[in-house]
Amino acid sequence: MKLSDYHYELPEELIAQKPLEHRDSSRLMIVHRDTGMIEHKTFKDIIDYLNKGDCLVLNDSKVMPARIFGEKDNSLVEILLLNRIDKDSWECLCKPGKKAKIGAEFSVGNGKLRCKVTEITDHGNRIINFRYDGVFEAILDELGEMPLPPYIHEKLKDKNRYQTVYAKEEGSSAAPTAGLHFTKDMLDKIAAKGVEIAFLTLHVGLGTFRPVKIKNIEEHHMHSEYYKLTEKEAEKINKCRENSGRIIAVGTTSCRTLETIAKDGEIKAKSGWTDIFIYEGFKFKAIDGLITNFHIPESTLIMLVSSFYSREGIMKAYEEAVKHEYRFFSFGDCMFIK
Repeated sequence: MKLSDYHYELPEELIAQKPLEHRDSSRLMIVHRDTGMIEHKTFKDIIDYLNKGDCLVLNDSKVMPARIFGEKDNSLVEILLLNRIDKDSWECLCKPGKKAKIGAEFSVGNGKLRCKVTEITDHGNRIINFRYDGVFEAILDELGEMPLPPYIHEKLKDKNRYQTVYAKEEGSSAAPTAGLHFTKDMLDKIAAKGVEIAFLTLHVGLGTFRPVKIKNIEEHHMHSEYYKLTEKEAEKINKCRENSGRIIAVGTTSCRTLETIAKDGEIKAKSGWTDIFIYEGFKFKAIDGLITNFHIPESTLIMLVSSFYSREGIMKAYEEAVKHEYRFFSFGDCMFIK
């Protein structure tokens, strides 16, 4: 399979630069896998396509305000926190990298955070030790910015719009964006219809936006991300399966977690790290439906959704989305593949 098989033309003006005023007013494309039919709806209509006995699986990871700016020699160095190594050390991405050599020190927020580069990883990321007075998370919340994807050029006015309304477990460098469309009122109505709502955690890393550079996609290696599913939530999902309900993943992150854990038709409580790469030919063991945004051309995410339906079907749906001027990527519209 070639990388170019997953390319499509996207006018730049269709890349959503900011969230809509109301989360649930985004557009919704319904893709029927059995017939190939495509419907055009609004997200509020999703409830009409969920049945009593289904289980909606949501990723409750919370995005950290992980972008900070360190001062060094009267210039700024952008520091993006990726993974926590220990209490005061993080793996970070630094720009420009030439100013972040081993031993380099930066000051953030007039000294509220003091940073020192202690190591450079094989991938070129930096291990930085932070010194501070007080609670690190509180200081980061005060000084940090949301790490918006590189294709978003407008500044976000409200940090909470890059969080789902059910975000709980802090640790992501990017939002699980399929969940951004839900409101608390919508979730209450979905639950009242008899749809079970289950939560898992997968902390989204920046590898989500890392382009695939290998022409033969089977040679691509995924980044690793931490996940967790509790006994209580696993029981909800398994009960749905036992009662012949559908397991519907909200987002590729929920999908990857469930497919990592699923074994012999059962979902077990588990935590760990996953680097699962889902592309065409993958045998799905867990999910029956997928709610997902429209993804970057040639990305691992468009490969995942293609494997759940078909490459031809997804490319046709994306062509339809462009034709009807859907909004794309993180703050854009979404589809329900059922």
